[in-house]
Amino acid sequence: MPRPNTATPLERRYAMLGVFLIAPTVLVFCAVIVYPLFSAIYLSLFQIFTPTLQGSFVGLENYQRLLQRPEFWTSLRNTLIWTVGTLTLQIICGVGMALVLHQNIWFRSIARSLILFPYFVSTVVAVLVWRWLFNDLYGILNHLMMSMGLIDWPIDFLGSSPNAMISVILVGAWKYFPFVVIAVLARLQTIPEPLYEAAKIDGAGPIARFFDVTLPQLREVLVVIILLRAIWDFKEFDLIFLLTGGGPLISTQTLPLLVYKEAFALNQMGMASAYAVVMMAIMLVFMVVYVLKTRNKD
Repeated sequence: MPRPNTATPLERRYAMLGVFLIAPTVLVFCAVIVYPLFSAIYLSLFQIFTPTLQGSFVGLENYQRLLQRPEFWTSLRNTLIWTVGTLTLQIICGVGMALVLHQNIWFRSIARSLILFPYFVSTVVAVLVWRWLFNDLYGILNHLMMSMGLIDWPIDFLGSSPNAMISVILVGAWKYFPFVVIAVLARLQTIPEPLYEAAKIDGAGPIARFFDVTLPQLREVLVVIILLRAIWDFKEFDLIFLLTGGGPLISTQTLPLLVYKEAFALNQMGMASAYAVVMMAIMLVFMVVYVLKTRNKD
């Protein structure tokens, strides 16, 4: 038998107030996430011409064609190479820099401020600077390497493969590794000092202390960082698009660039939506793992 409603008028008014307060958030969430999501799934079932948004229903044919296209698999491979490559460099450089900044060095305050510069600088500005550095005619990198006798001819960093992918990965790692520095440095400052003192008493050197004390303490935060950065790097668009546009040919074309190409270059909104849905399904795996990890931590 259902229990009678014993809420007082004041409690009911507070409940209604809570509904009114959360309603704007729910509406914004539906407008920017729920509606675009279901709209993309709906459009992926049609063959639609982008300028007019008119087309015919084709069901799952877009997904069938998608899986049969070599360009999709090439873009997926490029996305995975980009994500794994830039994420690996971010973790290595971020953890190393955090360990340096955690030491009692005289320029630590200034260095902690300067290390955030790449993360906060505009992507457009960063790309313009790196395109100038990579230029094969007047770029400073080629000039320095030729001056030191490392190369005889200028290297085309962004116009040849695999140089283009390597260059994009390096720029991506430089741009986003400060996020790793911030998170790891915050965790380093909470590691109890007696753990290091006990390791020193046991005769552990700096390398042994890192693997036996520091790394185990960083494991949880590193898992969260890797999952978050994997999600963000997997959907990265502007940096790659501005640096290479997916070229040369499609050697640096990732899934986000392929979605843009289908929707606005080839005017195939239905096929672009199918690519976007598949991309969302792949990212959903990372998101589920991230949610489970953070929930287990709580």
